[in-house]
Amino acid sequence: MSDLPKAKTRPASNWSAIWILPLIALVIGGWLGWQAYRAAGVNIEVRFESGEGIVANKTEVFYKGMSVGKVKSLVLDAEGSNTGVIATIEMNKEAEPHLNTGTRFWLVKPSVTLAGITGLETLVSGNYIAVSPGEGEPTQRFTALAVAPPLSDSVPGLHLTLKAERLGSLNRDSPVFYKQIQVGRVKSYRLSEDQDTVEIKVFIEPAYASLVRKHTRFWNASGVSIDASLSGVKVRSESLSSIVAGGIAFATPEHRKDSPATDPSLPFRLYEDFDAAQAGIRIKVKLTDFEGLQAGRTPVLYKGIQIGSLKTLKIDSDLSSAMAEITLDPLAEDYLVDGTQFWVVKPSISLAGITGLEALVKGNYIAIRPGDKGATPQREFEARAKAPPLDLKSPGLHLVLFGDNLGSLDVGSPVLYRQVRVGSVQSYQFAKNSKRILIGVHIEPEYANLVNGSTRFWNASGITLTGGLSGIQVKSESLQSLMAGGIAFETPEQNVPLKRRIPRFRLNESQDAANRTGTSITIRVERADGLKPGTPIRFRGLDVGQVESVDLTQDLQAVLLRARITEVPERITRKGTRFWVVKPALGLVRTENLETLVTGQYLEVQPAARSGGQQHDFIALAQAPELKEEPVGLPLTLSAPRRGSIKPGVPVTYREVAVGKVTGFELGQTADRVLIHVLIEPRYAALVHGGSRFWTSSGFGFDFGLFKGASVRTESLETLIEGGIAFATPEGEKMGNPARPQQTFALFDKPEEEWLIWAPKISLAQ
Repeated sequence: MSDLPKAKTRPASNWSAIWILPLIALVIGGWLGWQAYRAAGVNIEVRFESGEGIVANKTEVFYKGMSVGKVKSLVLDAEGSNTGVIATIEMNKEAEPHLNTGTRFWLVKPSVTLAGITGLETLVSGNYIAVSPGEGEPTQRFTALAVAPPLSDSVPGLHLTLKAERLGSLNRDSPVFYKQIQVGRVKSYRLSEDQDTVEIKVFIEPAYASLVRKHTRFWNASGVSIDASLSGVKVRSESLSSIVAGGIAFATPEHRKDSPATDPSLPFRLYEDFDAAQAGIRIKVKLTDFEGLQAGRTPVLYKGIQIGSLKTLKIDSDLSSAMAEITLDPLAEDYLVDGTQFWVVKPSISLAGITGLEALVKGNYIAIRPGDKGATPQREFEARAKAPPLDLKSPGLHLVLFGDNLGSLDVGSPVLYRQVRVGSVQSYQFAKNSKRILIGVHIEPEYANLVNGSTRFWNASGITLTGGLSGIQVKSESLQSLMAGGIAFETPEQNVPLKRRIPRFRLNESQDAANRTGTSITIRVERADGLKPGTPIRFRGLDVGQVESVDLTQDLQAVLLRARITEVPERITRKGTRFWVVKPALGLVRTENLETLVTGQYLEVQPAARSGGQQHDFIALAQAPELKEEPVGLPLTLSAPRRGSIKPGVPVTYREVAVGKVTGFELGQTADRVLIHVLIEPRYAALVHGGSRFWTSSGFGFDFGLFKGASVRTESLETLIEGGIAFATPEGEKMGNPARPQQTFALFDKPEEEWLIWAPKISLAQ
């Protein structure tokens, strides 16, 4: 029997793969436990006076809008004599370093007070607990605040302390105003340590912090301030918000504007009201009449409303004037400019009437008329000796009369219509050339319709004596005009419109002068350069009339001269009579009438050559007429809505070559068009056909585009200076038949692009 191999044996192993799963589970469980430990919050206890609005597992703790914890439970406080509730709050792990003795908690819920509405967001999200981190020793037990803490001094902005005798109606979050703009709010208030004053903490927004200077003054703007006296009732309030919730206003006195910035550590005094603060704008006014004025009592009034007061009055060494220092409401700052007027109002009885009657009750006072807002600021003024003329913005008709002398007229003198007073003289002054006197007149609103373009004024002061064999006639407009002077007027025609907002009339020396003989006419001219009332109308060097008034036409397209022909009016006021303005001509072509540079421009008249019907309305020629010559060439008529700058002699061009000229113009039969007569030279007559288009080429054209730039175009230097007419003729069938003499074409304001590229081949006459 052969030997068989022996089997090798080895001991069985105790390891099995099944043990891997428990090990993995152990590792995972340990990791989850570590994560749970790391994520676990910190439990703290916060004591509240009441648990109203706090719900376990719902009410959260917020810091700057982020949730940092949640209430886990709510139990009654079993310790202490004061009942309350203790809320157990689980704070986030990240909040643990900030849980110190200085950390504060409070409940945020909707609140409606006079100062405003807070916690409005809790109407949707529910009440929540707010937290403000602090410093100190770590702790886990806190006592909640009853209300939110005041704004921290670390918040950017200006934090100030005001001291007042009493709080008034101020409260937390009451607004702080600067020129009626809210620039801050009240943070908190408390009694001072000596309990004699109230300390009010105020916060000013960073953007407005620079407005508070070392000498800034604060005053209590709460509610309404009423000051009643014989002079009236004064009501002052900063805003509706300050009436309801209280408020503080501040300003820096004008003479302290350059004071340094304030030191936040130094307290300010809170004055009881604006007058106590004396924070108005300080100005100086030089007075020549200061009788009855008293420092500290005399008010400054604007239309009966007090806007300031007289603080000091110092008489100059020569006793002829005094310097008044006045404090005005800061709201008047924008109107203390060049043109602002001051004057003293006191009772006055004169021949012109009684003025300042209200000063018998109020006492003498200083009146002010603000200048135009936006003018140059000013702080020193010189008072007027008397009240200024009535403001041109006042209701009624304001007009200007010009005359050679004032007579016995004065400010306040009556203006009479049929011996009824309808207005008064407001002012008088010399004209710029000092040759005439300009008198400002105001007609009361209910009588303004009595004055129109045909009205004539005369000086009705004093007595007019007319003597003859039949006796002596004494005439006076009224007893008042006899004593104080006066102006009278009459309006002979109806429905003659006024041409200016402030019309001008001549003041005649008497009624007879106003109604002197002669025939009134109107002359329409293009411009009034050099023409004025008194400009002579001449015929062969002799004066035959003069201009009485110069006004714009109703359509503002021309100037209407009202004139009176005093010499041979029956020969001049006829159809066919022509007028033109004689003025100096300085041009490239001719120079003439240079004597008018010294004597002034005038109107020349050429009476009609033959007898015709009477005419009183004329249109002046643009220039002196020329002798008529027999026209040679092709005469045409152009029809246009207006004449523009076209005048006889200006060129008519074809492709910028002069081929004719304007010979004259006139109104159409129905006066709705202007007919312009042109003459085309014989050689170029063939250029004009029925399809030709004419347009005005005067001046230059300017074309501008964002991408194509700017371009300036003009026909020629001659048309740029004198004006002109251009035309173009189309090709082919559009050309039409050759133009006939006296054929009428339309004159357009500008050409169409198509016309400018027309270039037909037309044979010219030799």
